Amino acid sequence: MLTDTTTEQKNAERTDADTAVARWNDWQWQVSHAIRDITTFEKTLGITIPPEERAALEETVAKFPLRVTPYYLSLIERDDYTNDPVFMQCFPSTRELSVEESDLSDPLAEDADHPAPCITHRYPDRVLFLVSNVCAMYCRHCTRKRKVGDTDSIPSRGEIAAGIAYIRSHPEIRDVLLSGGDPLMLPDDMLDRILTELDAIDHVEVVRIGTRIPVVLPQRVTDDLVEMLARHHPLWINTHFNHPKEITATAEKALGKLADAGIPLGNQTVLLANVNDCPRLQRALVHKLVKNRVRPYYLYQCDISEGLSHFRTSVAKGVEIIENLIGHTSGFAVPTYVIDAPGGGGKIPVMPTYLISCSDSRVVLRNYEGVITTYPEPADYRPTYCDGDCSECSLKLMEEGAREQGTTGIASLLSDLDPTVTLVPENTDRMERRNDA
Repeated sequence: MLTDTTTEQKNAERTDADTAVARWNDWQWQVSHAIRDITTFEKTLGITIPPEERAALEETVAKFPLRVTPYYLSLIERDDYTNDPVFMQCFPSTRELSVEESDLSDPLAEDADHPAPCITHRYPDRVLFLVSNVCAMYCRHCTRKRKVGDTDSIPSRGEIAAGIAYIRSHPEIRDVLLSGGDPLMLPDDMLDRILTELDAIDHVEVVRIGTRIPVVLPQRVTDDLVEMLARHHPLWINTHFNHPKEITATAEKALGKLADAGIPLGNQTVLLANVNDCPRLQRALVHKLVKNRVRPYYLYQCDISEGLSHFRTSVAKGVEIIENLIGHTSGFAVPTYVIDAPGGGGKIPVMPTYLISCSDSRVVLRNYEGVITTYPEPADYRPTYCDGDCSECSLKLMEEGAREQGTTGIASLLSDLDPTVTLVPENTDRMERRNDA
């Protein structure tokens, strides 16, 4: 790991013999020296790929491009690189060319739930805003592999403006997630303009940025960038650390700058076979995250994108990992394990079951140790019937910002006001948006 000047100097010289360590810590130098071909990767890491693999690897790179920062590559253990978790996340595998029958080019149907340029509108009150198609590194497990390296997918200023116009014209949108690509690969001034436009929309209450910059290019988290981001509160940032090894001294410095600026940090980990599918490893990861003021947010089941089958674990492995976290560490260190449903159904929590059974008078529960206990239901509880008139409600909701936006899905079946008794997927708001697009 990069913990001293000598190591940084050696890595800098291996990438470019004339480069001093000062340039190594320049994020723009890192970007301009990103490794994009197998030969340079071999030279920089000091390895030789077996000739019998070379042709298939070149074919893989032709379909799914290679791009990795010198910094991230330097984290690989050269003596056992084929088993290194960093290597497996950044170097192509011939198995990426194996497309299973269940694999999908766009597994989350983002292109279908696409009512405006750069916008995916799946949930009632929030949208995904794809503001960049550029990444510091092309992760081999990327769910958007169909767009990686596609210059035709880079959003124009006009498309960004159209996305903002869509958000402005839909008052139900209170949460905007900037993603891509990586939003932090945008120039500071361009990202500042986008955030300023969103700040000016009254009904947008919070903006989030999804980024892997602190993992693969922590040098990008400059003082100027952090100062700019701090002008746009409330702003949240979700990172993407998959392995404890990725939380280096350099990464910790970047996370510290963001946290010190008052930006809440979360992390979204993808469960990857032979990379992080180990309960002890995942516990070490969440502990290092919270130590650096990063809240574990999601543990994702790997999507069924084309070429990712070798990364996929069983769902049972994910449940086992969560079972080894709940009760075994702090509650705020336990992420929610989710499957992002194929076809655009959104994130579905898949967690261990702790409610064993229930009756009118009590529920039967079990804890992480296997202890089975009961919780008595109150004998005199009478739920308040909701007629939709908050001004007359005994609960006295006086919160001006508590907007009523109707119900969708299962919530409509539970509503006192909604007459829905059966769900028909074609009638959902998300499907209506598809039809109107």
